[in-house]
Amino acid sequence: MAALAAEASGIKGLWRLAARHRGLALAGLAVALVSFDSSILTLALPAIGREFHAGVPRLAAVGALLAAGSLLGLPLAARADRFGRRRVILAGVAGFSLANLLSAAAPSLPWLAASRLLAVALETAVAGTAAAYAVEEATAGGRGSALSFLAIAGGAGGGLSVVLYPLVAPNWRLLYALGAAGLLVLPLLVLHLPESRAWQKLESKSGGLRLLRRPPWGRRLAIAALAAALAEALYGPANLLLALFGQRELHLSPTAISLVFVAAGLGSLPGFAAGSWLAAKGYRRLPAVALAVGTAIAAGLSFAGGAGLYLAGNLLWTLLAGANVAIAGAWLGELFPTRGRATADTTAAVAAAAGGAAGLLLVGVLEPPLGLGRGVLLMSGAGAAGGLLLLLLPGTRGGRLPD
Repeated sequence: MAALAAEASGIKGLWRLAARHRGLALAGLAVALVSFDSSILTLALPAIGREFHAGVPRLAAVGALLAAGSLLGLPLAARADRFGRRRVILAGVAGFSLANLLSAAAPSLPWLAASRLLAVALETAVAGTAAAYAVEEATAGGRGSALSFLAIAGGAGGGLSVVLYPLVAPNWRLLYALGAAGLLVLPLLVLHLPESRAWQKLESKSGGLRLLRRPPWGRRLAIAALAAALAEALYGPANLLLALFGQRELHLSPTAISLVFVAAGLGSLPGFAAGSWLAAKGYRRLPAVALAVGTAIAAGLSFAGGAGLYLAGNLLWTLLAGANVAIAGAWLGELFPTRGRATADTTAAVAAAAGGAAGLLLVGVLEPPLGLGRGVLLMSGAGAAGGLLLLLLPGTRGGRLPD
């Protein structure tokens, strides 16, 4: 653990941190695979809609169905609290890689939706477990940097799909086939991913939802879950329909949209560095809330008008969200015990998925009379409300994690 004793400074520091800690680096690799996989649908949605003759309401309904896949990930995440982080990460990577092959072969929209449902369940469990793993492997001063590294690794995975898609568009099936690369990475994870030290030190491995129903965890989990649901009522439709809005409403080419996504991804890097620095200084509750509200406003701005607002909103959105990864991630990770941390992370993800499903369905209803942009813009109020709700949670300043 001495390798994490000092907080990483800046982007280079984050990579040095991962280079010194094999487990964190491999957890980041798993998250990169998750992000590569999950970003394909957003990029390829216009092509998928054309191939299967599906309009916005039908595509939004598919997105809402896929959000239910997160619920299926909850039992697997509970296993991470009982049987260890390593097993869940390995099983999840193997499973969603196989689901990608099914997606690449989809002959119809229902088939694609079913294969993505399986993938989303496994990806939710892997992402939640990896976040718990990062918090547990880092020291108090390094938790923000560890979570920022995971976010950057995820951004790299998603960025790879952004770069590749214009080269193969509209052949979205090829990207899903490439997403099966997790099967090639699996032996590396099997051989070299260590178990979380914090989880290994637990005297009792019983926990999960049964533990989280007890005070004070139950109230905290309810607030965090509701805040996540409200936020995702915005980010669910905003993320899924962002490329579709750019192409159909703003008449941008796939290449132009990919360039916006790349610029936004690069623009998030200063946010990760600043957030890691603030988290190392012990900043948690109030900055996290302010950044959450600001991120919701910026996301709504992306759907507010022309190409200029589309670019500006995306840049500001990713910058603020990147900064909050370290601050909010470290804060929320410190609010829950190790015996229930993976379950808490995934429960919040499930609640977020429910909120995202509701947001997608609502945007599907609002799109015919208001237009796609205004429909998503209205949901920014829900995202801001989710951020403000976090004020009901207690503050932390690092220190020893509760068992």
